[in-house]
Amino acid sequence: MKFTQYLVLAFLVVTTISCKQEGGEDTAFAKAETPTFNVNFEKFTLDNGLTVILHEDKSDPVVAVALTTHVGSAREIEGRTGFAHLFEHLLFLESENLGKGGLDAMSARIGGSGANGSTSRDRTNYFQTVPKDALEKMIWAEADKLGYFINTVTDPVLAKEKQVVKNEKRQSVDNRPYGHSRYVIGKNMYPKDHPYNWQVIGSLEDLQNATLQDVKDFYNRWYTPNNTVLTIAGDFDVAQTKEWVEKYFGEIPRGEEVAPLEKQPVQLEETKKMYYEDNFARLPQLTMTWPTVPNYEEDSYALDVLATYLSDGKKAPFNQLLIDEKKLTNRVSMFNFGSELAGEFGLSINAYAGKDLDEVAKAVSEAFTKFELQGISENDLERIKAGQETQFYNGLSSVLGKGFQLAQYEIFAGDAGYINKDVDKILAVTKEDVMRVYEKYIKGENYVSTSFVPIGQKDLALEDSKLAEVVEEEIVEGAEETFDASIVADYEKTPSSFDRSVEPPYGESPELNIPEVWNETLSSGIEVYGIENDEVPLVQFQMNIRGGLLLENKDKVGVSNLLAQLMTKGTATKTTAQLEEAIEKLGANIYAYSDKENVYIGGNTLAKNYDKTMALVEEILLQPRWDEKEFDLIKQSTLSNLEQQKANPNAIASNYFDMLIYGEDSILGKNNLGTPKSVQAITLADLKSYYSNYISPSVAKMQIVGAIGKGQATASLNGINEQWEVKEVIIPKPVVPEAPEQSNVYFYDVPDAKQSVLRFGYPALSATDEDYYPAQVMNYRLGGGGFASELTQELREGKGYTYGIGSRFSGTTIPGPFSISSGVRSNVTYESSALVKEIVQNYGKDFTQEDLDVTKSFMTKSQARAFETIGAKLNMLDNISNLGMPVDYAKQRQATVAKMTVEDVKKLAGEYLNPDKMIYLVVGDKKTQMIKLEQLGYGTPILLEEKEENVKQ
Repeated sequence: MKFTQYLVLAFLVVTTISCKQEGGEDTAFAKAETPTFNVNFEKFTLDNGLTVILHEDKSDPVVAVALTTHVGSAREIEGRTGFAHLFEHLLFLESENLGKGGLDAMSARIGGSGANGSTSRDRTNYFQTVPKDALEKMIWAEADKLGYFINTVTDPVLAKEKQVVKNEKRQSVDNRPYGHSRYVIGKNMYPKDHPYNWQVIGSLEDLQNATLQDVKDFYNRWYTPNNTVLTIAGDFDVAQTKEWVEKYFGEIPRGEEVAPLEKQPVQLEETKKMYYEDNFARLPQLTMTWPTVPNYEEDSYALDVLATYLSDGKKAPFNQLLIDEKKLTNRVSMFNFGSELAGEFGLSINAYAGKDLDEVAKAVSEAFTKFELQGISENDLERIKAGQETQFYNGLSSVLGKGFQLAQYEIFAGDAGYINKDVDKILAVTKEDVMRVYEKYIKGENYVSTSFVPIGQKDLALEDSKLAEVVEEEIVEGAEETFDASIVADYEKTPSSFDRSVEPPYGESPELNIPEVWNETLSSGIEVYGIENDEVPLVQFQMNIRGGLLLENKDKVGVSNLLAQLMTKGTATKTTAQLEEAIEKLGANIYAYSDKENVYIGGNTLAKNYDKTMALVEEILLQPRWDEKEFDLIKQSTLSNLEQQKANPNAIASNYFDMLIYGEDSILGKNNLGTPKSVQAITLADLKSYYSNYISPSVAKMQIVGAIGKGQATASLNGINEQWEVKEVIIPKPVVPEAPEQSNVYFYDVPDAKQSVLRFGYPALSATDEDYYPAQVMNYRLGGGGFASELTQELREGKGYTYGIGSRFSGTTIPGPFSISSGVRSNVTYESSALVKEIVQNYGKDFTQEDLDVTKSFMTKSQARAFETIGAKLNMLDNISNLGMPVDYAKQRQATVAKMTVEDVKKLAGEYLNPDKMIYLVVGDKKTQMIKLEQLGYGTPILLEEKEENVKQ
């Protein structure tokens, strides 16, 4: 991936669901109730072989454009692993006519979602959602990348991007718990010459060895029109779009033909058991992986059902045995992962601290045996399919999701229209199919197991396990090569029939369509806000009950978190299993959680089942079960999560940054999970006390979005409104400290960390402050604008120090911090920190009219995307109901941006960006990095140490 945040691609699984009534079982699957839903599209092929798929969706004034090339790590060769992913990064940097900054610079001007990409074993894609007036610009830009790119790559550019990708590997693999497990599985699952033997990210050594000629050869072989699919989905004119596609892509020459790879499923000759002592692990982890079949093969559908049935929910055999009965873990993850050439069925279990993984493996065997004896019921099969239906509609809530799936089917199933055949195969899965694939691929078959255990605890690994070979990077000062990425390539431009250096104009500017909001205050005090939207037959809802951490005792932190978790573990009339089954039969999802300020209950469901879903929410809210066994399990799970957080550098940074921002004695500085000592001390009576005193409609607000009107939405709340006891709840107003008078540097030691995690900032503004949005506008070019930001351009693009860096204001109703966050290469910890300090110091002074123009363009045009998805509309209602924003706040923000001047930005920067009044927190390797931070000029770094609590788990 190109960004620090990973994009989850929702696979669209089912279009329609039907079932039969059998044996008098109560099911929610009525065939007549299920609507017909089709994703219409048009497909054509240019003379050069480019496949183009168009899908019209006029619901929002936006268009998603995605370019998917049928090349991933499977097309690499040994010694050049990670190359497909490295190439994905390079393609964003520049092209002949886009110039330096490429799509990233253009995205900042046109209000795009941020040009991004991802690489898998089998494909690489590039994507962005833009206001519809920028469609021609996007088609021009994507064509420039595909046909007019390679001349711009220089040795310095390649050297810099190697550093970026290596930083990504450090962040996602080397510097986190269990990061090397997939590497060990791949090396032992697949033969050395199999394309899946290596990981997509590759090895640091291979990345370093990549040459400029390698880049050119890779581009010329794989980045051709006849190996690429272009999908365009959204609000556009079909005829005009076809003309633009032909104009910009049509003269790119066809490449060498690409023969399809043969399917290469594997069969293990023996079970392989490997172990590794993990520097970042606090809990032992067992994974078991069996080879299966590629995507879209017949058995893959039943394997999907098998994975869900065995591990998902209270009734799942693995959860019953490993979690409830034997108390070995708080979670069992199971999956069927199909790729183009082969597939894998796996399970992963993070056991509780000190648990022997042989004991876990024995329980796994017992769970499989239990499944063999009981099988899967028809009711359970249909329950799983109902969930798939809801997942399908969720995946269609954005035009980008539709575009992704059309390309997926076109490349890997041979036809974008395969979506209809896919549905038939999903619906055709029977109970017998599920048992058959279990017996064929799992029962008695060889597998690969990995035991990743804390350092010094190899006795917890599976018996007879062999030490896995893992290459750990050494921290060496000055080890990376230097480069000057600003050097401009000298080349002769690729000829074209027209002047491609001229950026196309904008189309007609889309109007900002603000959804119509309704609201009503019920007699109990509940404030209800809603938006009716029937684009997909779903409803998404959330209730926030003010309180959360704010209402907790500082000596017993964690009560609201435990309460929220317990609320979905049954009701007065339903056990946990019965409640889960009732929810799943509806194809619904109901969740509860807490944070610093609220307890939340929400979910989503098919619109046809909304009333039944809300009836269950009513039970959850008003008739808690107070199950002592479930409470004990939740406590144990929370203690396990806290233990694992102690070894995760990012979690350490987040928790300690909160403490430093708000103060060790402030409730806001506490981890809302609590501490091992506080969680152990909490009783069920504490939860009941919180519930009886603070869970009240007088501090509750409900937001509802989807295919449902105001009348039905409010009527569904009648029971809650009439039966929920009203209490007076006084929400304390915590005192938030001012920015420190002078900066201090704090350091937390993670021995041998491959990266240093940086968190710099100070207590700043609440979201209700009149300066809050102007400050966000001011921050756009500093660190809020992704690749358009100065922090990214300097630390990533200029120096290769990091994979990603950003800055933001994060206030709510309470003042929150201004923060700068990054993970940087360990041996440039001081250099990165000093550069951040310098950038912040000079930001206001250096801010130009051009910076303001780019900021205004993005902030104004990006509003076209502001309310596209159901989730975005729910967020809009949250802003209105909880922050007191007017319904038309988006238009008011546009007016604010339009009036801002360079002097306004300079003034805001002067007021809110002072690097000499900040907290500097670094989580990294003390022995090599801490002392150098004295050079920042803020004295000797203060060493933070974990507080040991003598608590039995």
